[in-house]
Amino acid sequence: MLRTRIVTAVVALLLLGVVLFLIPPGATELAIGLVILAGAWEWSAFLELSTKAARAAYVIVVGLLCAVPYILLPSSGELVLQIACAWWLVAFLWTLFYPTPIPLFVRWLSGVLVLVPAFTALILLFDNGPLYLLFALLIVWAADIGAYFTGKQFGHVKLAPGISPGKTWEGAIGGLLAVALLAAVSAQWADLRLAVLIPFCLAVAVLSIIGDLTVSMFKRTAGIKDSGSLFPGHGGVLDRVDSVSAAAPLFALGSKWLGLA
Repeated sequence: MLRTRIVTAVVALLLLGVVLFLIPPGATELAIGLVILAGAWEWSAFLELSTKAARAAYVIVVGLLCAVPYILLPSSGELVLQIACAWWLVAFLWTLFYPTPIPLFVRWLSGVLVLVPAFTALILLFDNGPLYLLFALLIVWAADIGAYFTGKQFGHVKLAPGISPGKTWEGAIGGLLAVALLAAVSAQWADLRLAVLIPFCLAVAVLSIIGDLTVSMFKRTAGIKDSGSLFPGHGGVLDRVDSVSAAAPLFALGSKWLGLA
């Protein structure tokens, strides 16, 4: 299982490198959009839709809603990111009270709030330069990898047993320590203030954990273990971008406020 995860991750990293650095910017933005639409397709499985046509209609709605702020960028960007951060605060509070019934309309709306701001944030980060987007992804990956291995080795106390029984507080702390180390190295490399970058990166990492738990909450409500099977050993698109969808808006908004972008 671990070997499969590693092979899949290496292939995905190579593809990401091509998308971020080797193809024209327009093609990269298109690729980001296709990832979001794939996530919308997987989210439609949470909505009790009985036909592929109905699921495709949801994907079209999400695509159109992504197009609106994209057309209005950059003026629309900050508002979309602020809405996203507010939504993820609500999502965090929501996870504290799970299990709770999730009405169908709320599931529809939540998919939009997860995916549309994520698209906006990723486009804004890429427009600032591929390295900004890559660094945001590195924060999420460091938190995820640190949590995985620390949790495997030391994990005992469940983080959110009703939502994701495999996650532990020890794993979460290990993930945050990995992010702190990444931030410290990056601060030295980019000549940034440690006192600013480390707390900022830790906040982004915490939100990435909330994103993971929130999407897991919807999957559990729908009775689904993995959102898909596109990535062997990792699951579907949503399983890979759930943390990014929460972290990217805060990273994009905070980078602007802190003068990092």
